[in-house]
Amino acid sequence: MVLAACSSPTPTPDTDRPPLSGEFTPRRLPRPVPTAAEPAASPVPVVRPVGRLIEIGAAPEGIVADVGTRRVAVAVRQPDALVLLDTDTAKVVTRVPLPGSLRHLQLAREGGPVLVPDESSNSLLQVALPSGRILSRTATGNMPHDANEAPDGTTLVADEAGASLTAVRGQQVVATFTDVTQPGGIAHVGNVFGVVDVGENTLTFDDAQTLKPLTELAAGDGPTHVVADRSGRFVVVDTRGGALLFYGPPPQAAQVQRFALPGQPYGIAYDPTRNRLWVTVTATNEVVAVDLSGSQPRETARLPTVQQPNTVAVDAKTGRLFITGTTPGVLQVIDP
Repeated sequence: MVLAACSSPTPTPDTDRPPLSGEFTPRRLPRPVPTAAEPAASPVPVVRPVGRLIEIGAAPEGIVADVGTRRVAVAVRQPDALVLLDTDTAKVVTRVPLPGSLRHLQLAREGGPVLVPDESSNSLLQVALPSGRILSRTATGNMPHDANEAPDGTTLVADEAGASLTAVRGQQVVATFTDVTQPGGIAHVGNVFGVVDVGENTLTFDDAQTLKPLTELAAGDGPTHVVADRSGRFVVVDTRGGALLFYGPPPQAAQVQRFALPGQPYGIAYDPTRNRLWVTVTATNEVVAVDLSGSQPRETARLPTVQQPNTVAVDAKTGRLFITGTTPGVLQVIDP
């Protein structure tokens, strides 16, 4: 089902709404609009990648691993498709044709569905696991880059080229935010979304239930993606600044830590079982493990990857890693 406009009585937020009362900082921090950060153009690897390499399809980018259904979903191109693999055997189970190409995937929740922000068709697809059946297709803004679902069932879609955020409940668009410049990665802590604006170098917070903004914070020199950890922190990848930035959520929203990680880090996945981040370093074709169990983040492993490791997923049951090699068209599988 395709929806082209708002179909709910929920009011549509816009840039002219009054600032919220209370202690929160209003949106739109006054700063020049920079060019969005991008991963490095990775060199040909000089060190053999660890693990197994699986031919998966052209330009794989966008990957997620589901513990419940034992499926890994990978987006490929030429033709555009979602490839589903068995997590335990790493064998391809099925290929799901897509209407366009994409760069990032997220799970709505354990067991699926997979949230598929299809950039070139300007739509959000929901794909069932383990079957791969497309459950719904909802029209979004221009070039949806990422999507994330909060516990209350609200999905927020970052329309990177449309300068908007599309809020979806079920298959219906309930609100459109137009007070962003170039939204990128999205995560949630409870019913609070954290949205990276790659055009403003900020992390903004929005309430999933009220569809109102909460606050906006500076986010380094060139942020791209964000995940949430089990301590309730947002972790932002500052790709241009070569660091991981840690933030507490509202109402005490603030940057609480910075962990240096040079080399244009880009892809990120969080393993809640082991309280560990895996981050790809695109300038050197590496993936880095960052342990979050102590008072300070700590690097515990650095492994050679395939060329152009733009996205990574981790199976929280076994700790197995899956890394897309965008240039050679392969999937790298690293056992713990």
